[in-house]
Amino acid sequence: MDKVLKFCVLFSLLLLLVPLKGQVSKGDRLLGTYRVVEPETKEDSKVKIFKTADGKYKGQVIWLAVPTMKDGTPKRDILNPDPKKRNTPGDQIILLWGFEYDADKDMWVNGEIYDPCHGKTYKCRLNFESPTKLKVRGYIGTPAFGKSMYWYKID
Repeated sequence: MDKVLKFCVLFSLLLLLVPLKGQVSKGDRLLGTYRVVEPETKEDSKVKIFKTADGKYKGQVIWLAVPTMKDGTPKRDILNPDPKKRNTPGDQIILLWGFEYDADKDMWVNGEIYDPCHGKTYKCRLNFESPTKLKVRGYIGTPAFGKSMYWYKID
């Protein structure tokens, strides 16, 4: 009996020390699909945020409410400063990349955001203002010199 009791205690301690498979970090709250309405153009889209192999967070457009231009041609990333990316379909544009979760600030930092409406890239940080309302702050230099918009988590 003594051996069985020691085994049970030891096994219980091991369970506490080893992270459980499938355990989600607090930073992974960011993962999911968001509805995004671009403030200037009122364009409606969906962006999926996922985790890359290096543990950073990245976001890609996966749906556009209006996927074509007025002339009926598919929307493309025509303003991208990289000529190789100008033919990227509008519903496949990478908007966010390089984000890391900062637990002390409860925000995602050190990332960048691409604005396909202007072909510009900015530093960016992300934080939730409610469980489904994500504040996206793009900026130049410091966050004080930037613009915010809100994305709404739908999945």
